[in-house]
Amino acid sequence: MQKGTALVVGATGITGGNLAAYLVASGWTVYGLSRRAPETGGVIPVSADLLDADATANALAGLPISHVFYCTWTRRDNEADNVEANGAMMNNLFAALDPGKLEHVSLVTGTKQYLGSFEAYGSGQVETPFRESADRVPGPNFYYTLEDIMFDVAERYGIAWNVHRPHTVIGHAPGNVMNMGTTLAVYATICRETGRPFTFPGTVEQWNYLTDLTDALLLARQMEWAALAPGAANQAFNTVNGDIFRWRRMWTEIGEYFGLDVADCPETPQPLEQQMAGIEDTWRDIAERHNLVQADVNQLASWWHTDGDLGRTQECINDINKCRDFGFYEHRETRAAFFDLFDRLAAERIIPPIGG
Repeated sequence: MQKGTALVVGATGITGGNLAAYLVASGWTVYGLSRRAPETGGVIPVSADLLDADATANALAGLPISHVFYCTWTRRDNEADNVEANGAMMNNLFAALDPGKLEHVSLVTGTKQYLGSFEAYGSGQVETPFRESADRVPGPNFYYTLEDIMFDVAERYGIAWNVHRPHTVIGHAPGNVMNMGTTLAVYATICRETGRPFTFPGTVEQWNYLTDLTDALLLARQMEWAALAPGAANQAFNTVNGDIFRWRRMWTEIGEYFGLDVADCPETPQPLEQQMAGIEDTWRDIAERHNLVQADVNQLASWWHTDGDLGRTQECINDINKCRDFGFYEHRETRAAFFDLFDRLAAERIIPPIGG
């Protein structure tokens, strides 16, 4: 059954790539918008830089889009610039589409809705568990800018919308470095190959606090559900796996998966960006020895991004009662999400075979 014609914006990212593949398998016609062509089978590529209004308009001209799934962002040096650049991208997108033909827009943001921007992480001190009804944290935040642009377009043209707020998405995303799962797999591989201790890079608080994460395919399922389910329109939903864990246990289990001795959590954070400084030649040697497909570690791992997740001093737990009340009951064990990803990375020779 044909469900609609989707435009997945950011179709090569961890969220957009998994969503595009899922929608194709679920019976949608899927256009994938990105600067480089998505490799997902069945996705119709649309190449454009959203910061270029003319190129975006030309790329999208005449496409019969019924549903937009917005899964992209761009990083700048400060939040004021993040707001300007990301707002321009969404404005250029809506200017290029025929809003009269749109039925629904989905926007993916995240837990910085409650924690504040990169510059003000944790400044809001929003009480956990985070609920969708929480007030916005004071200060600039490009998530809020994207929401406001979408709200305005939806109200003017009578378009339904949803906002999805995952917490650190885990999944398979070739070519996308902002992926904690792949970053940890690369770090663990380096530790195993060099005899380094598998040292937790973050804070003692994150080591001990409860937390949660989001599997990319669970997020895809929630996005499709919300776009189609009667009564779910015009709502924001937290999107996490449904289990909670402490890093002190998860880190040990990841270490055991890679056959590593796990070091005690240092009192002072040991950021990966510092631990892995100058590691490029080491990874190149590992890749050559094991015939891996990518010899440039900077094309696989994003040390700063994972440092940001693990360096918090605030507990992060998301309430998902709202999406359950609206009828979405999917769940995923986070440990299994990590291990399934590691198995796939080894099978595709992105990391060496476990035990090999």
